[in-house]
Amino acid sequence: MQIGQWIALAVLVFLIGYTIMIYNNLVGLKHAVTKALANIDIALKQRHDELPKLIETCKQYMGYEKDTLTQVIEARSQVASAQESGDMTELGKAENFLRAGLGKLFALAEDYPDLKADQSFQHLQQRITGLEHSIADRREVYNESVNNNNVRIEQFPDVVLARFFNFGAFELLEFEEEELADPDVKELFS
Repeated sequence: MQIGQWIALAVLVFLIGYTIMIYNNLVGLKHAVTKALANIDIALKQRHDELPKLIETCKQYMGYEKDTLTQVIEARSQVASAQESGDMTELGKAENFLRAGLGKLFALAEDYPDLKADQSFQHLQQRITGLEHSIADRREVYNESVNNNNVRIEQFPDVVLARFFNFGAFELLEFEEEELADPDVKELFS
């Protein structure tokens, strides 16, 4: 073999290796998004399982607050159906609705000293609040994974392989502006 053939062979081996490296990185990013979403699903399911217990505990004390309890139950159902469909936009909206209902429920609990003092309620409130924080953290990891994937599949030369092998973009899990805005604390004191 002549030196030109060796150079051509070396370039070919380098290109094949580089292509394999890009492909493997794209696969890793795709699976990081899937894993991050699965972690959110775990926390959502845990919270989903805790909510009926919270509702039952609250029903014992809050007979006149059925609208709030109904809102939480409906929101729980919306989160479950959005989660099953995999629609991140609907999941974000359903999460907003559920968080609003839980916020109202916990605020109303202040008017019921017996409920506030109930060990079961305190435990469930702490558990659900902890799960809320966990969901927020996992959502951040998910969105970071989505962002890394979406940026990478648009960068050259990765975009060539991403299109060839049908690697697609993922949707961020975002909350509506109301969720990001400062709460109106005046209405809590009226």
